[in-house]
Amino acid sequence: MIRTPICDLLDIDHPIALGGMGSATSPELVAAVSRAGGLGALGCHYQTPEQVRERTAAIRRGTNRPFGLNFLLFDTREDSLQAALELKPSVMQFAWARPEQDLKSYFDRAHRAGCKVTHMAGTVQEAVRAAEAGADVIVAQGTEGGGHVGFMASMPLIPMVVDAVSPIPVLAAGGFADGRGLIAALALGAQGILLGTRFLATQESPLHPNFKQAIVDSDGHDTQLSEIPDIAAGLVWPGAMTRSRRNRFIERWAGREWALRQHRAQANAKLRAARESGDVDEGPLSMGQDAGLIHDIPPAGEIVTRIAREADELLTCALPRFIMQDNAVKGAANVKVHH
Repeated sequence: MIRTPICDLLDIDHPIALGGMGSATSPELVAAVSRAGGLGALGCHYQTPEQVRERTAAIRRGTNRPFGLNFLLFDTREDSLQAALELKPSVMQFAWARPEQDLKSYFDRAHRAGCKVTHMAGTVQEAVRAAEAGADVIVAQGTEGGGHVGFMASMPLIPMVVDAVSPIPVLAAGGFADGRGLIAALALGAQGILLGTRFLATQESPLHPNFKQAIVDSDGHDTQLSEIPDIAAGLVWPGAMTRSRRNRFIERWAGREWALRQHRAQANAKLRAARESGDVDEGPLSMGQDAGLIHDIPPAGEIVTRIAREADELLTCALPRFIMQDNAVKGAANVKVHH
């Protein structure tokens, strides 16, 4: 079984974490991931203090394992954040701060509550900023991921962040969905992976079944970055675009964002109705390019154990063969020279 130092830091069995995806997470999903030995996370942005308390209590009824509560710093309700701190989760997770926000003040409050702190970054500069503010873990998020992302791909971003914030451990996010991804992340210097889209297509996910099936049906080429879902919702994210499934809703407004702003109320009402009804052509579906690697809708706990097993088999069986073959070739070459 693969176990990295981040497992000891967060008291988890597998270096596999659930992304805090707002309304796309639920207490059932969080508890299932944590029970399986990963780190579950509940998206708490836009929740009232009462909702934070109720959903945290539901998680604790489902598991006694560690989990995180996730907040978007650029638009955080102070009363909800304080409620979360009073609940003393194992981990407080932060993301998407405005440039002028003081990260240290948030991190210090979490540490005083006895929580570990993670911060998601899509750039090296933001990762360094969070490291200097006292984050225990940096999440390096590549643009391949679903939902709100930056513009740099995971392959160059992760090792650059690892180098910049060492010895603080890094979780890799953006495009990871299986054991191959976990091994790749470890090779890039990360100590584990954080997944969003893969956990959306699970039995415990609160997504409408039609949206889950759309992820399974995806070939990974049907997403695009845009501001269209945010414009419709009346939101402005600092330095982010949102990666979502390309559908009629996105195509209708692409290049006509000015018109969408003019008719935002009507568009948002239709968008909400489509989300409720499971209309995959008119409703927004945040998903990553790794949707092309997702082919089933299993229990979330099975995803954790499957990824851990796949990674272990790769590390112990498949990859050593290449090393052995290389040594054998060198040995043969040496024999020829001696002759």
